Amino acid sequence: MKKQPSAIHAAITGVHGYVPDYILSNDNLATMVATNDEWITTRTGIKTRHILQAPDKGTSDLAIPAVLGLLEKTKTDAKEIDLIICATITPDMPTPAAANLIAHGVGAINAFSYDLQAACSGFLYALVTAAQFIESGNYNKVIVVGADKMSSIVDYEDRATCILFGDGAGAVLLEPSKDSAIGIRSSILRGDGLGAQHLHIKAGGSRKPASATTLSTKEHYIYQEGNIVYKYAVEKMSEVVLELMQQSDLQPKDIKFLVPHQANKRILESVAQRTGFSEAQVMLTIQEFGNTTDATIPLCLWRYEPQLQKGDKIIITTFGGGFTWGATYLTWAYGA
Repeated sequence: MKKQPSAIHAAITGVHGYVPDYILSNDNLATMVATNDEWITTRTGIKTRHILQAPDKGTSDLAIPAVLGLLEKTKTDAKEIDLIICATITPDMPTPAAANLIAHGVGAINAFSYDLQAACSGFLYALVTAAQFIESGNYNKVIVVGADKMSSIVDYEDRATCILFGDGAGAVLLEPSKDSAIGIRSSILRGDGLGAQHLHIKAGGSRKPASATTLSTKEHYIYQEGNIVYKYAVEKMSEVVLELMQQSDLQPKDIKFLVPHQANKRILESVAQRTGFSEAQVMLTIQEFGNTTDATIPLCLWRYEPQLQKGDKIIITTFGGGFTWGATYLTWAYGA
């Protein structure tokens, strides 16, 4: 999607993250499933992941602290928020939306809110969607949340998936800017349902509602064919980043950071190599948080926020189940 000229640009004016206190290390996992720290680190780059252990807590309980922290640091009154979009594949319940619970939890009584589901690409899809609301001129403060309680859909007897995922949330505030050099500049979003067979959750939807059988056969856990997903992720993220740079007349040397979805360190290294980015240009948090799905991008921005300056050029790229993927070029709006 090539952005049309607009007098108003949507700029990220704040970011905040939240992860639960409990840390599940590789050594902890080795007591649960046949694996070890060296095996996990070598194949994924992950050392730890945070897990929400409290009973009866869901994705909104991760997102609310992230949003409250965002409001505090940007000195924003919750009543000023026009819209909250929550990107998640693990809403607290089928209805109401996690975004509704978040809005209530933070006191955003004047906001409308809804969830967006695009697997690991959800945050990027939501960010681009939110930008349109800002650019319309009718909305001034929009919060985009990426949050997932992945531990709720992971089978901790499945070595192929349980080593990858963690729980967490991140949120950004979007506001209008009339400075054409600041904000979200251009985006390319893609999707192909061909990938559904390779990365999915079999049961729990309208095609296969929950039953005693689906529970006993573990069909409510996430399933992926790792080798195929790896191949597609590297190929599609690389393609879309190169296309976006060509479209925007950019070279890797022009970009301060590439912010890739944190799925697997080897995927990130391959994408960087194919697109011409150095190791120092790639935001990397997978070693600390694992794959938090919709939260990976905002958690990266949160961790690297102290290194960002106003005017820094950034490219975000994601890949997720479906398949879904995309890239966005933006210029950072604040910093020392």
